[in-house]
Amino acid sequence: MFKNFWNSQEQQSQPRPQETSTNSNSWYPPSVVGSPSSSHPATPGAGSSSSSGISRPADRQNSPVNVSPAEAAGIIAALKDKSVDELRKLLSDKEAYQNLLLSLEPVKTQNRVRDELRNETLQLARENLEKEPLIMELRNQCRIIRTTELASAQEKLHDLERKKEETLKYYSPSSLLHRLQDAMNKTEEESDALHRQLLDREIDLSAFVQKYKKMRYTYHKRALTHLSAKTSFTA
Repeated sequence: MFKNFWNSQEQQSQPRPQETSTNSNSWYPPSVVGSPSSSHPATPGAGSSSSSGISRPADRQNSPVNVSPAEAAGIIAALKDKSVDELRKLLSDKEAYQNLLLSLEPVKTQNRVRDELRNETLQLARENLEKEPLIMELRNQCRIIRTTELASAQEKLHDLERKKEETLKYYSPSSLLHRLQDAMNKTEEESDALHRQLLDREIDLSAFVQKYKKMRYTYHKRALTHLSAKTSFTA
């Protein structure tokens, strides 16, 4: 009789597997549920090995490890002095768990960095809003410049490009050869006209010789220059 009584008391004092699983899986992260905890002491009995709050070696191998050794040491230091009742309260009381989580140094650091980033973002947003009138003014000035000064500058640019093309065309090899050929033909025509004047006795012999000699010298000089330039350009 006493044996059955003590067995029934032990079974009532042990947490039920279904209740533990329901409380731990409702809002705690998997790392808390899946990892072995001192809040579930191994009690000899029929239902101790089947409780979902205590992970088996296979569950321990499959659970992801996302905590660095330094962070794990800090968590262990925060939990090592707590009693079994306090650990059980952490698994059943969401507010107690949240307070413990916020008291950890890595969480404090993360929250502090988050607050700093949020404040810096808000400050940048305020500065951008303050600069909006200046941005609108500069945008209007750019529109005015684009519609007035830019059109005039583009017209001048096109005029300079046209003059550049004309200059390059004027001093191109083919243009130089063509002008030399025209100058040779003109000198040839002038010398022929001077020769007719001599035949028609419109000019005396001494003046004819002096002018004709100068014209032929100019003609042959241009002819040699034309021949040299043509040879150089075609080589």
